[in-house]
Amino acid sequence: MTQFVHDRMLELMEAEGLKTLFGIPDPSFAAMFIAAEARGWRVIAPHHEQAGAFMADGMWRVTGIPGVVVGNQGPGVANLVAGAICAAKENTPTLFIAGQRQRVFEQHVRKGRFQYTRQPRYFEEAMKYVGVIEFAEQVDEVFHEAFRRALSGTPGPVYIEYPMSVMQTPLELGAAPRPDSYRLIRQAADPNRLAEAVALIRAATSPILLVGQGVFVSRAHDAVAELARVLECPVIQTPGGATVLPGLEHRTFPYASPMGGESVARADLVIAVGTEIGEPVHFGVGRHWAKGDTARKWIYIERDPLAIGVNRPIDAPLVGDLRDVVPQLVAPVRALNRKPSPALLAAEAAFRDFKALLLASAPTTVSPIHPARFAIEATKGLPEDAVIVRDGGSVSIFTGAYGQIAPRDLLWCQNFGHLGTGLPHAIGAQIAVGDQRRVVLITGDSSFLFHISELETAVRKQLPVVCIVGCDYSWGLEVAVYRAAFGPQSPETEAHWGDQVRLDKVAEGFGAYGEFVERAKDIGPAVERALKSGRPAVVQVPIDALANAAEVPGFDEFASWYGDGGY
Repeated sequence: MTQFVHDRMLELMEAEGLKTLFGIPDPSFAAMFIAAEARGWRVIAPHHEQAGAFMADGMWRVTGIPGVVVGNQGPGVANLVAGAICAAKENTPTLFIAGQRQRVFEQHVRKGRFQYTRQPRYFEEAMKYVGVIEFAEQVDEVFHEAFRRALSGTPGPVYIEYPMSVMQTPLELGAAPRPDSYRLIRQAADPNRLAEAVALIRAATSPILLVGQGVFVSRAHDAVAELARVLECPVIQTPGGATVLPGLEHRTFPYASPMGGESVARADLVIAVGTEIGEPVHFGVGRHWAKGDTARKWIYIERDPLAIGVNRPIDAPLVGDLRDVVPQLVAPVRALNRKPSPALLAAEAAFRDFKALLLASAPTTVSPIHPARFAIEATKGLPEDAVIVRDGGSVSIFTGAYGQIAPRDLLWCQNFGHLGTGLPHAIGAQIAVGDQRRVVLITGDSSFLFHISELETAVRKQLPVVCIVGCDYSWGLEVAVYRAAFGPQSPETEAHWGDQVRLDKVAEGFGAYGEFVERAKDIGPAVERALKSGRPAVVQVPIDALANAAEVPGFDEFASWYGDGGY
């Protein structure tokens, strides 16, 4: 069958389950866009390539299928760099496909060439693989290596350059091979290490399950929930995995909560799954881990063998894909017939009381609305199956502490802390879930403004994302950091850009639904109307700037991520 290179690229990506393409259709990719649409792909043109990278990330997080974003030669590719660095830190296996001028330019010594620079060097540090299709016949091997690297070990992004000199080269190739013919698809744990892990579980009296974002990205909710049930133990959410396994809301405790800290201190065994054991959990050594039973044992389910023993010693490393390893553990652990301990039952009751006390403690001042009250009112009426997206600093932290929904899927840029990912993440997630679920973004105004132009993308593609924006007209968390270090003297972090900024009107200008709410009691009804509109929507809520800066819940915990990691 005769194909052009872009046809073959699409076929190779289809073999891996990809059917959505993000990018701006410049000449480098016009033929690919037309061919993609003809093949039934969804083609999404964002207003900025960086936002396209975040949309691809959002899709990955709720499907477990890599995303692809393209950038046109020169400035289009340059716009992808920040998204590539973010993907590397967030362990996101996005394919970044870059257009480029003819390969003869690589050896020219002439100066002043328009829209040309040697692009791969700008991506090499962030990418797991950088490949250039020098000759059309290399397209299969380059794409296979890209997927092999992106999806082996810890997932991560890859870069493929697509020069104009190979665009119209015809190819005679057979059907695209299946992924299992060129990369490892399934990876179970070594039986000997598995037996060691089961022995540790048998001996443990107070195990905990430390659950990270990888559990949810891999769509392993049900399997890991079953492991938690047969373990009869607390489930500790890492900051990056602040979601709830089905049916385990009552015994799922945030790592930094009182019940989380107590469970960590009491634990004699930790089973870590789908998580880096990094700074946000103090490397499994400092802060909360330095209390109680510091001789506790560790089982680590991890795809990358090079991660074992780096941040802390591991007693039973289970190297493999958690989707294969977790079921290996469930059967032998079920045979142990474990029962919930009195300490676990007491922690469950204490957690219910803690959440009730937290809810009751949120100020009810009418104006300006306290950010804790904003988080409560914005989330208490959301659909139970909503996909929640968080963005920003203080507003995101307040939402994590006071939100009234226990989401099955929650997206935020925890590893890198990149602002502005929220709206693109929400768009990518809404594309992925279609009309089966609603996607709700809860964000601060400064982060929302990074990519506000993507509201038009949501309108054009009829994606009914609901954006609830807490506006302090300032730089919330940065104000807190500056005040802690220097006092209220910073000329810019505390500069308000003015209450006249009306994001609801901006939304209406894009063709979206908009509401402006100034009373706490009106937030819930406004969110309900936004959901019922069936359109992209923005609910703007002015919040107390002073409280948003000075009363950030758990700020000491957040600050402990820096420097010595809480030692």
